[in-house]
Amino acid sequence: MADTETELEFEFLPYIKAYKNGHVERLKGTDVIPAGVDPDTGVSSKDVTDIVPETEVYVRIYLPKLNSTNEKLHILVYYHGGAFLVHTPSTPLYHNFLNALVHESRVIAVSVHYRRAPEYHLPVAYEDSWAALHWVASHCNGDGPELMLNHHADFQRVFLAGDSAGGNIVHNLAMAAGHPNGGLNVGIRGAVLIDPYFWGSDPIGSEGLDVEKKAYVDQLWNVVCPSCPIDDPWINPVATGGVSLAGLGCWRVLVTVADKDILKDRGWLYFQALARSGWLGAVEIHETQGEDHCFHLDELEGEKAKQRLKKIAEFFKMDLPPMAFQ
Repeated sequence: MADTETELEFEFLPYIKAYKNGHVERLKGTDVIPAGVDPDTGVSSKDVTDIVPETEVYVRIYLPKLNSTNEKLHILVYYHGGAFLVHTPSTPLYHNFLNALVHESRVIAVSVHYRRAPEYHLPVAYEDSWAALHWVASHCNGDGPELMLNHHADFQRVFLAGDSAGGNIVHNLAMAAGHPNGGLNVGIRGAVLIDPYFWGSDPIGSEGLDVEKKAYVDQLWNVVCPSCPIDDPWINPVATGGVSLAGLGCWRVLVTVADKDILKDRGWLYFQALARSGWLGAVEIHETQGEDHCFHLDELEGEKAKQRLKKIAEFFKMDLPPMAFQ
């Protein structure tokens, strides 16, 4: 009889190996940086673990240096990427990026960790992310469980952002926020989708030029959501018969894409579809030439990464009159 402790059930490289005894070995995103004060930016962070009871869901909150003890800041709820399989807010890629983003943007950020596949297939990540957003919103009257949010978060200026799988999450949360029965008691001012993970069965643009890479992305969706077709609105928001993008529950959207990323054309398609959907908000797109998927996470000091960071920060800083999407 084979040893189920070492016998593979499947692997999806370079992310995970799943064994027949139920153990999952994560091959990326396992390093951890503790919360604290970042010496380079002065941004302070802390972890809050009691977000969704009896789960591994937690948030890491980031606060820039304050100009006064009663300063109110835009609030950003951030969802990390990692193919729905790997990474947490504590991994160096995301901790370092959030320190840089918070420093540049002067926002208070809540970086959310959700349960991941294959132990928890979608929609668990969506459900955890929605629950974390409600937890953040519970502070809107200044009487929530986390004093940092009570004292410093401006709930007239709430933003969502995420990269790759996190960008996918942001879209789906914004759609839920726009639903008449969404039940979210704060408005979402804007959303940033950084190289979002969208896909579909019919190749578009350059997707059909690399058959192996397309098959790889097809396979990923089957790993994280085996019960859902590749044209489910969760992964293909422009699919025929899906929910209209006109119901997106925010007022502004920024999509970023990278020139060499196989997901680039889906980002452009989303931008175009949203712009002509009848949605009443404003959408813009920013493409970085010569770079691949989420390049900025590995190259924070690079010039193009700094340009992307500045573009995102400018989106948050754009000072429009407060509006709540109801």
